Amino acid sequence: MSNSVASEAISVGSRFPEIPEDARYGLLIDGESTTAEGGATFRCVDPFENREWGHVAEASPVDVDRAVRAARRAYAGWRDTSQSQRSALLVKWGRLIAEHAEELSRLQVHENGKTIVEMRAASQGCARAAAYYAQLAQMHHGYTIDPALPNHQGWTLRSPIGVVGAITPWNNPLGLLVPKLFPAVAVGNTVVIKPSEVTPVSTLRLAELAVEAGIPKGVVNVVTGGGGTGRALAEHPWVDKLAFTGSTTTGRAIARAGAERFARVTLELGGKGAQIVFPDADLDRAVDSLVKGITAGTGQACNAGSRVLVHESIYEEVIGRVGTALAALTLGDPLEVGTELGPLASRPQFEKVTSYFDVAAAAQHRLVTGGRRGTGTAELEHGLFVEPTLYGDVDNHARLAQEEIFGPVGAAIRFSTDAEAVAIANDTKYGLTAGFWTSDLERAHRLAPWLEAGVVWINTWRMFSPLMPFGGTKESGIGSEGGLHALDQYTETKSVYLGLGA
Repeated sequence: MSNSVASEAISVGSRFPEIPEDARYGLLIDGESTTAEGGATFRCVDPFENREWGHVAEASPVDVDRAVRAARRAYAGWRDTSQSQRSALLVKWGRLIAEHAEELSRLQVHENGKTIVEMRAASQGCARAAAYYAQLAQMHHGYTIDPALPNHQGWTLRSPIGVVGAITPWNNPLGLLVPKLFPAVAVGNTVVIKPSEVTPVSTLRLAELAVEAGIPKGVVNVVTGGGGTGRALAEHPWVDKLAFTGSTTTGRAIARAGAERFARVTLELGGKGAQIVFPDADLDRAVDSLVKGITAGTGQACNAGSRVLVHESIYEEVIGRVGTALAALTLGDPLEVGTELGPLASRPQFEKVTSYFDVAAAAQHRLVTGGRRGTGTAELEHGLFVEPTLYGDVDNHARLAQEEIFGPVGAAIRFSTDAEAVAIANDTKYGLTAGFWTSDLERAHRLAPWLEAGVVWINTWRMFSPLMPFGGTKESGIGSEGGLHALDQYTETKSVYLGLGA
């Protein structure tokens, strides 16, 4: 089976008239846009049109050093700025994000093909997050112990760490940057961001809005480029904290780089979430959740629920209904409000996902629906589309059940008992998300602690609140983001003792 992408361009019209095809985007260092050393650039690719656009600066290690030095220079002044001033600037930044939400949404659609409906909600969520972390920082404080010892008073202080290196992925560049960037800046750190080379422009624009909001130069910097740029940032001796979301393989490399100098590290890595359906589940709601778990973000999400575990008594009914629902989804231009599934984000990702169709065929997995690239229109066949796919009767040790495909591909697995369902769900190197559907309240309370995942959803899926932490266990990462203790990830605790005399 050939999975090659059509190479000849098709007439798609001007979908982004506000974005010149030959637009040039520089690095953002010390509040200014600047070219990379030697003028090196790379190009973005619109996955719907399968066409290159823009010219983005390719940062070298010298450029990364410039950005880190700018962040280091800005650190003392930003650290010593009052918390009320920092919070006020963050609120202003959030207002600008809300005002430019449509611009940010369209930029990300152009970069990675997420649907405009999803991106409009996500951009407004970014704006709300700025206000949330600004408020949270106002309440972030230490505590007093009196007496800490006889004739001694003691208290703790929360101090910023220093320069934070934030390295973000292409599947959700703004949404996964926000829980790193806003908490770090809110409590007095400075930041150097390295977005994925697939999605650099939306991040650059978000950072430009920080400058427009009045946040001092050097507090927020952006270096764009590929793996070499990220490596230079991770290994820079003046970066005090690394916050990364991406693959487990890259996460290991970043952890090693941080360990060399004892830099603090937060890693949010891969996932292979299991959605479990018990016989007493509300099947209408469960089927809708299963479909979303497989296809949300075109399946390009670490929190995807791509392993579908169904009790044997309802197995055929459930996978039949899920297959029918997947086949009915509307694929098309992500700028169209009616589109339910956009293209994959990049050419390499398209090749990776479609390669699993050959893996499934070789393993003789039962194809319920999909299993091929998008067809039916010239746009689907030219763009980076795959049909939403479900395979049935998959063994949990098969590649489709163990490897993070990062596309709209689900693997259905039978189980017979609660214990077997939990054992299958936990039988993976990942531990990011898991969930189940049941009307049995006792089962809900009993099973949730047994699932080896940082996030467990019961009778829902892929719901997030900034009030709740998000992170994983096992090879899904170290630490968490979000929640009431988010600022603890970007501060150090200092103990102070005061001797009061005899």
